[in-house]
Amino acid sequence: MLRLLLLLSLLWAVEGACAEGLRRVPCDDPRLPQGPSPQDPEHCVDVPESVTVQEGLCVLVPCNFSYRGSETGNVSIYWFHAGDNTDHGCPVATNNSTRRVQEETQGRFHLLWDPGTNNCSLSIRDAKRSDSGCYLFRVEKGTFKWNYYTKKVFVRVTDLTHTPDILIPGTLESGRPSNLTCSVSWACEQGTPPTFSWEGTSVSSLGPNIIHSSVLTLTPLPQDHGTNLTCQVKFPAAGVTTERTIHLNVTCE
Repeated sequence: MLRLLLLLSLLWAVEGACAEGLRRVPCDDPRLPQGPSPQDPEHCVDVPESVTVQEGLCVLVPCNFSYRGSETGNVSIYWFHAGDNTDHGCPVATNNSTRRVQEETQGRFHLLWDPGTNNCSLSIRDAKRSDSGCYLFRVEKGTFKWNYYTKKVFVRVTDLTHTPDILIPGTLESGRPSNLTCSVSWACEQGTPPTFSWEGTSVSSLGPNIIHSSVLTLTPLPQDHGTNLTCQVKFPAAGVTTERTIHLNVTCE
């Protein structure tokens, strides 16, 4: 019984470590921890004030930093939600394999760490609305630990407004097959591949999907003239969908 209680206490402690702090608040919100001002010249980080990305897409937060720590050993770097506990909480991304990261960002937030150039850029894939908020960079080396409070980054995730492109090769002739292509060239290669679907009275056979496009083989009939054909694209990792509808112009031979 005692052993069970100890295990439960440990589980609760781990869950508590990843508890959410202040989320989706501006970086100048007075409730967020603040550091020395102006920025310590020996502990500098170069990041933008904000970045914007549409739901389901990708964005890069460019980052370079310097620090005074002279201790030997590996450098561990972290990105946190600015309102979370940086000593014991879970980061959204890190190069420290022993540190648990936030479950909601695992596999989507990637640290582009380069020790030769002190690159600390953060790559965000399959952006979700819940990713919006202020983020904080942290570095550790031995007993040296530093939070770069004075230069936080606000990530703004907006609605997905991009729509697919539908390419029709020439004129649609009644009874003659044509290959129509639906593409999302604006989607990022690093993200989860989108899924495609076609809707319309004349939909026949689908060709194989390429990462960011789908081919529909269409053999229109005279009665298909003026009807709608819709290509719908879903980004499953973010749970968002976009579509484009065209009116078919079918000519008779």
